Amino acid sequence: MEVCRFRDTATGLPEFAPVPSAMKKTLDEFITWLETEKGYSEHTVSGYRRDLLEFGNHLGESCAVETVAAGHVRSFVVSLHRNNCSATVARKLSALRTFFRFGMRRGRVKNDPLSGVTGPKVGRYIPVFLTVDETFALLEAPGSIDTYMHRDRAILELLYSTGMRVSELVSRNLNDLDFTEEVLRVRGKGNKERLVPVGRPAIEGVRSWLPQRLQLIRERAGRGRAVEEAAMFLNGQGSRLTARSVERLVKAYGERAGIPQIVTPHALRHSFATHLLEMGADLRSVQELLGHASLSTTQRYTHLTLDHLANVYDKAHPLSQQGEE
Repeated sequence: MEVCRFRDTATGLPEFAPVPSAMKKTLDEFITWLETEKGYSEHTVSGYRRDLLEFGNHLGESCAVETVAAGHVRSFVVSLHRNNCSATVARKLSALRTFFRFGMRRGRVKNDPLSGVTGPKVGRYIPVFLTVDETFALLEAPGSIDTYMHRDRAILELLYSTGMRVSELVSRNLNDLDFTEEVLRVRGKGNKERLVPVGRPAIEGVRSWLPQRLQLIRERAGRGRAVEEAAMFLNGQGSRLTARSVERLVKAYGERAGIPQIVTPHALRHSFATHLLEMGADLRSVQELLGHASLSTTQRYTHLTLDHLANVYDKAHPLSQQGEE
C-alpha cells in the first residue's frame, strides 16, 4: 500500500493517508481528470481526494474499484454518520458518485454502486449575509493604524463590488483589472472565465494600493527572491496573498466594525447577491455575476429578498397593520 501525501485545507497541515493499491490507478486518473479537463481548483481536488481515500481505506486493501457494490457504500455511510453531520455525509457521497461515473465512462466499472443508495436529507442552506450598514462599516474598518490599510480596503471593496469567491480574488493578476472600462476578468470554477463590472470605490482602492505593492516587489527583488510581479495582492514578504490570509483579515475587520457574527469573504459574496436582488436585479444577471453554473444555486438568495419584501409590506401597507389597532 502506497502512502499519499496531501495538505489538509482545513488546518493547513500536511497529512498522510494510505492509498489502497487496488484503487490507486483509477484514483490517479480521476484526479488528473478533475485538474485538467474539469479545471477544478486545488482546494476542490484536495477535497475529492480526501473523501475518496477515506472510502478506499474503509474498504481495505483487497477491495478493487470494479468489485465495489452498493453494500460497501451503505456500510461506509453508516460509519460516516457516527462522526459527521448530514451535509458532510452528502458531500462525501457526491464525491463517490462523480468518481464511479468517471470509472464507468472509462470502462473500469460496469455498474454504478451508488445507483440504489440515497443520501441523507440536508436542510436548506441559508446564506449568511450582512446588512447594508454592516457592509459599509466593514469597508471603512481599515485605517491608518494598519500597515496594509490600502491593500485591505481594496480587498474588501473588490469582494463586495464583484461578489468574487476568495479563491478567485487571490488568483487575480493586476492585468485582469481594466481600470478604464472598470471590469475585472475572473476565472472561476471549472476554469470558466467571466467579466464582472467593478465599482468606482474598488477601482480607487486598488489604485491606492499600487505604490505599496510596487515597494514590496522591489524589496523582494532586492533580497534576491523570485518576484511576484503579476499578482494583484501581496503579503508583507512580497508573495501572492493566500486565501487563508484574506479570511483572517476579513474576520478581524468584521470584529473591529462591531459586527456580531463572524464575517467571512463568502459572507461578502452573499451580501453582494442579496443586496443586488433587494434593489431589483434579475436572477439571471446575478447568476452570471456570481459565476453559478446552475440558476438553482442562485435561487437560494430569493428567500432573503422575499423576507425583505414581506418586511416592507408589513411596514408600509395599510391593510397589514389593521390587526395591530
